Amino acid sequence: MTSRPMGHEGEMRLASFNILHARSQQDDRVDIDRFAAAIASLDADVLALQEVDRYQSRSSDADLTAVAADAMGAPEHRFVAALSGVPGATWMAADGNEQPDSAAYGIALLSRYPVHAWHTVRLAPVPLKFPMWFKGSRRPELIRDEPRVAVAAAVETPHGMVTVADVHLTFVEWWNGRQLALVRDSLATANRPLVLMGDLNMGPARAARITGMRPLVSQPTFPAHTPRMQLDHVLLDGDLPTATGRAVEMPLSDHRALVVDVSDRRRPNPSHSSQEAW
Repeated sequence: MTSRPMGHEGEMRLASFNILHARSQQDDRVDIDRFAAAIASLDADVLALQEVDRYQSRSSDADLTAVAADAMGAPEHRFVAALSGVPGATWMAADGNEQPDSAAYGIALLSRYPVHAWHTVRLAPVPLKFPMWFKGSRRPELIRDEPRVAVAAAVETPHGMVTVADVHLTFVEWWNGRQLALVRDSLATANRPLVLMGDLNMGPARAARITGMRPLVSQPTFPAHTPRMQLDHVLLDGDLPTATGRAVEMPLSDHRALVVDVSDRRRPNPSHSSQEAW
């Protein structure tokens, strides 16, 4: 991927990536060095990650947010747990009061630019058990959905203050629309422009209809090797300069990453920098 100097003449790169807790589909392994190199290759100024592990044995007991922050040079970063504990043992809904050194799973938002405020939105899981087919099973199993979460930041960028949000929604179609509407409403008073990134587990037309936002990338992202559908999105409410986006196959995960380059030579709008949301 082409790199460019951070913040050069108003350039800004946004990226969203469901990392599958850094697991590769090629060798079914988690290699922390490979993960760090993949994050560095994105060369993002603001990066939204989903399916992020913290201190899980399946991910080499690493803090993947810290690894990503070091790899991209992001002094501002926040991991928000959706689940705390470890799979199959103490797996439970996170409430935001987890210890920073505890095992957890969730999302992360990272920025090379200063962050003036953070905002978390917790999203309830599907309230009922529902049937799901698993590979090799002859009949569906009744399962419980996991809680979801969104995190937003007021980021001081070359284009002024921009609100950036990261979210990972359920794959249950009749529930993820409600979750997305809740995220939309929770950000109603946030500064514009607002960029919403993440794995929404829905197509672009429905995502745009629910949020009222316009897509900055329209390319399939899943499954990664031969993508047939776009589950991952970068959506915009408000104005940013010329933006070009693309989906990028990475050496890990079952999703492609989305990358959006925003570039022009305008000076930041001071009115955007003088306000903070929440």
